[in-house]
Amino acid sequence: MSTPVLRSVHVHPVKAMRALAPTEAEVEPWGLAGDRRWTVVDATGKVVTQRRHPRMALATAELLADGGVALSAPGLPRLEVAVPPPTATATVEIFDKYVEAVQADDEATAWLSAYLETDARLFHMDAPEHRRPVDPAYALPGETVSFADGYPLLAAATASLDALNALIEAGDHAHEGPLPMNRFRPNLVIEGTEPWAEDGWTRLAVGEVTFRVARPCGRCVVTTTNQSTAERGKEPLRTLAKHRRLDGRAIFGQNLVPEHRGTVRVGDPVKILD
Repeated sequence: MSTPVLRSVHVHPVKAMRALAPTEAEVEPWGLAGDRRWTVVDATGKVVTQRRHPRMALATAELLADGGVALSAPGLPRLEVAVPPPTATATVEIFDKYVEAVQADDEATAWLSAYLETDARLFHMDAPEHRRPVDPAYALPGETVSFADGYPLLAAATASLDALNALIEAGDHAHEGPLPMNRFRPNLVIEGTEPWAEDGWTRLAVGEVTFRVARPCGRCVVTTTNQSTAERGKEPLRTLAKHRRLDGRAIFGQNLVPEHRGTVRVGDPVKILD
């Protein structure tokens, strides 16, 4: 088999919104530059995602040069949102943990509330180097993360997706497949491995950057959401639950923590170090 390579890079400027696919991205300690530095929060202060609002899949956030975002979604005008000054942070709740962040302006609140048809506000993580620690059970001291679900980056392999799609085709909901990689919302997509080879990885290099593999990624209902239509089905959770379970969770992909800064580029060789 040929040397594995980085097939694609994906950045999600606003958590739960559509991904961008640049040809390269800077790797920061807490994730790819610009990835999930913004999040949507409800009136109670809780982060909201496609778990509650699948229509977030149809909204796009374009990164602006100054770190702001330009929001677009069906039925609404494009809105540019500047990075709010870090003069007054507020506490937001993400997966039963509390994080300090800064709320965007009232225009962003009105835009999001109109789109989601509920009270919704946009928040920016102003200081990711110390705002939100990675789960200490799987982290080294001082490791932090953006508004990603739990770890700085997520990697997935095309061979494993092909194997999963073969299992779906042989199952009761074959009509839902084959599924595209965007169901899993990875940052790094790797091509040229054996199916499920990532189960044995503990450390890898992508181009000039090395990563520690923290743990397999447990999957949720978001993976059943068609990222082009916001409609939901049964797959891939139904098939993953039968064939890919660990500690009671359906798994696909690996959570990564960068060991240093650098840049990853589409086409970079991927080396399994341990």
